Amino acid sequence: MRTAGDIPDHRALVREAGRVRLRLRPTPAPGPGELLVATQVAGLCGTDIQMLRGLRDDPAPVIGHEGIARVVAAGSGTPRTLGPGTPVVVNPTHHADPSFLLGHTVDGLLQERTLIAATAVRGGLVVPLERSPDAVLGTLIEPLAAVRYAFALLAAGRPRTLVVYGDGTIGQLAVRAARRWLGSVDRILLVHHTPAGLAWSTERALPGVELLLAGEPGEAGEAGRPGPLPPLGAEPAAALLATPRDATLGALDSALRLDSGELTVDLFGGLPPGAAAALLPGVDLAAVRAANCAGYPEPPAVTRVGTTDGRPVRLTGHRGVGNGHLVEAAAELCRDPAAYRDLVTHVVGPPEAARIMTGLSVGRERTVAGSRLVKLAVRFPPLPPSPLEAQ
Repeated sequence: MRTAGDIPDHRALVREAGRVRLRLRPTPAPGPGELLVATQVAGLCGTDIQMLRGLRDDPAPVIGHEGIARVVAAGSGTPRTLGPGTPVVVNPTHHADPSFLLGHTVDGLLQERTLIAATAVRGGLVVPLERSPDAVLGTLIEPLAAVRYAFALLAAGRPRTLVVYGDGTIGQLAVRAARRWLGSVDRILLVHHTPAGLAWSTERALPGVELLLAGEPGEAGEAGRPGPLPPLGAEPAAALLATPRDATLGALDSALRLDSGELTVDLFGGLPPGAAAALLPGVDLAAVRAANCAGYPEPPAVTRVGTTDGRPVRLTGHRGVGNGHLVEAAAELCRDPAAYRDLVTHVVGPPEAARIMTGLSVGRERTVAGSRLVKLAVRFPPLPPSPLEAQ
């Protein structure tokens, strides 16, 4: 990487010593095959919050893999379709190069300028947007793309009932998009883990979506662990486990006990180290989830397993998203922005974002400025072009 002395520094939200600080950092000049992009808006996701709280050991000082950016400078050998001025979304996961994971192993979008490595550019991970949702909704492109991927995996079971575990951004996106992208579904249940989450959803009740609290319907389960859910009938069902990694096994246990017909389960939310399910002895859950990555393979992998009580289950999962999922998600947000806009609950600039992210790093509270945080969008005002960018 080379730097140019005449390129102004840029502001970045940097993790350091358990806090997030707004720092000036040197702006790199893109080398051969590299791109320099300017973030317009970047979102904070549940995985990012886990990183802030030290629950993950991802090394990138600057996190953030959701958002819209604009190409401001291109190194030699980059595609003409990615010239300066092009609005883009960056696919955070490289299916063939694990060294590139945006906002995890390499610095992410929560800064004014981000260098995109040549391996990501060659891999086609910088996706031009022919049509972009407004800047705030840009934070939802990547998570909605992940929901699109999950629904493609679940669709093989032609479920009539969808049970979504988890009321964060992914769960809320899933119940809004299910009937469009999982057309076989007649019944949708959203299982919450806290009364605060249930109250938030109740205030924004969606037609045809049943709201439940973890545990017995209407009651809180011990330690937020989901208990038995209502009988679902003999028709096929699907379960989307959109939970933090420390809650995935509890949600999986609940899903495997659903009183339904044929069951398909997507391990969306990640897994703790050494994860195993008592009802699925000998099943390598991490391998099942890792079998699909960034849209590969095609058709996707689905593992058929049996529970200890003899129930056949389709088990699947994925990491990342494919470029096609990102394009579909952007189009969906442009098609019906009103269906998703309420999920971006907090829109701030970088200084306020540093304060909010520091607060999230020291506790489990999700109330910010008096309201529940679902999606934080950080807007970066445009900078005047540097001499390099003006070329």
